[in-house]
Amino acid sequence: MKARAHGRTGADSWPRDALDAARAVVEEQRLEARTEFLGGGVATGRRTATSDLDVVVLLHGTPAPYRESLQYAGRPVETFVHTEAAWHAYIERELPTRRSPLLWMCADELLLFDTDGLGARLAAQARTLTAAGPPPVSAEEIDACRYAITDTLDDPAGRDGPRERLFIATELVRRTGEPVQAVSGSWGGGGKWLARRLETTLPGLSTRLHHGLREVLDGRAEPLVTVVDEVLGQVGGRLWVGYERAGVS
Repeated sequence: MKARAHGRTGADSWPRDALDAARAVVEEQRLEARTEFLGGGVATGRRTATSDLDVVVLLHGTPAPYRESLQYAGRPVETFVHTEAAWHAYIERELPTRRSPLLWMCADELLLFDTDGLGARLAAQARTLTAAGPPPVSAEEIDACRYAITDTLDDPAGRDGPRERLFIATELVRRTGEPVQAVSGSWGGGGKWLARRLETTLPGLSTRLHHGLREVLDGRAEPLVTVVDEVLGQVGGRLWVGYERAGVS
């Protein structure tokens, strides 16, 4: 007997076509699923016409594990298909990086159906792990971040071409967000999730970084350098002279 439509995100918050699409994807691929989770931007307040569906499916065995991007009824769908053993292996591999999309998809999203209790067990474990937070960051990792930021910090002011300034400043903004997340003990993220997690960890920082980026494109590097230096000050300041890292050329 399949238990359906329960989890931390209630089924009533999902558009009916999204629920139907997630179920249909599994059925059309003829997957004998043990359990299925449904996530993605379509259930959030940030939903747009192009919001995708993230579907996590657990099988008994082959062809899992694999990942596939597809479209169903014009909607983008990402499927993440695992066995129970593969799920645990992926989580174990992702945890040291302090970012695990798979973990969050099972902790926060809708458990669409669950044939044998596996989904409920994985959801409970995922919620426990996400609530506990990521593993602590090492001093070596923080120093590597400080070095990478410092190595990039002088470049925006020293470049005349707007194209070079664009890519240098964008990389600097991305790198600056990483140590903030690490030392705060928050989960990391990339792309839009970097901005969202930064807003939770240090409200206003992403806005200031955005302003600094725009100023760099207009030839003024000082606002961005100022905010980056403030962030570096929280983790030990700039680091370049004397930096060493064993085993790296």
